[in-house]
Amino acid sequence: MKEKEKLEVNNEDKTLEENPFSQEADIDEVSGEKQAEEVAGQDSENLQTRCETLEKQLGAQKTQYLRLAADFDNYRKRQAQEREALLKYGAEDTMKKLLPILDTIERADKSFQEIEDCKQLKESFEAIKKQFADTLEKIGLEKIKTVGEEFDPNLHEAVMQTPTDEHEDHHVISELQSGYKLHDRTVRPAMVNVAVKE
Repeated sequence: MKEKEKLEVNNEDKTLEENPFSQEADIDEVSGEKQAEEVAGQDSENLQTRCETLEKQLGAQKTQYLRLAADFDNYRKRQAQEREALLKYGAEDTMKKLLPILDTIERADKSFQEIEDCKQLKESFEAIKKQFADTLEKIGLEKIKTVGEEFDPNLHEAVMQTPTDEHEDHHVISELQSGYKLHDRTVRPAMVNVAVKE
């Protein structure tokens, strides 16, 4: 038994003699583990801090997104209301310009009851017609020129063709119904009679 103990002790001595750095290696191993734990702890803290920062940024982005979505929804609703108002009340300015003509017609209607002279009646009618035409012109309505003009399918609608040598070919001879343009757009083409060569 004593020999076994001696052998074990001798084996340990031999091991120490064979590897004199083994104790230092054990110490280095323990300190390495401690350093690894410290680094792991620091990494864990860094990761946690980074995670909190990212969560805050995500929260801010979500809030910003919700605000933008709400702003866009409000903008869309406002645009729809403005479009509806434009369709409903877009002609308001035009109506205001036409109201004086309506007033003139009402005054003329009252005065016609007292007028016996046809000449006076015709003059009143001409005054109303001129006022109406002037107001429409101010709004942007323009009468399309017809007689003597070359036929233009964008402005004229040929409802008749008359074979003749007295007028140039494809020129308007007479107007059957007036046509009008609003600024540069044709509202109603003029109905015309067009000359064609015999």
